[in-house]
Amino acid sequence: MTDYSDEEQRIISYLRESAARGERYFRAKNIADAIGLSSKQVGARLPHLAEKSDDVDIEKWGRARSTTWKVTVRSSTA
Repeated sequence: MTDYSDEEQRIISYLRESAARGERYFRAKNIADAIGLSSKQVGARLPHLAEKSDDVDIEKWGRARSTTWKVTVRSSTA
């Protein structure tokens, strides 16, 4: 099991719950607004979480004014 900081846990939980409801694309600002962090805090952690997370795929998807992240929850197959 991966160890997460408090901020990382908040981000992963938000992404996991949102992706389960069908949301797939996120921006750091929107995540930050929803969980009470700054967009800079979220944006700095997303690339690390993309490598670190075992149950959520986080992929840099596009960049216009800000980076969009595509998030999918991995199915739990053993």
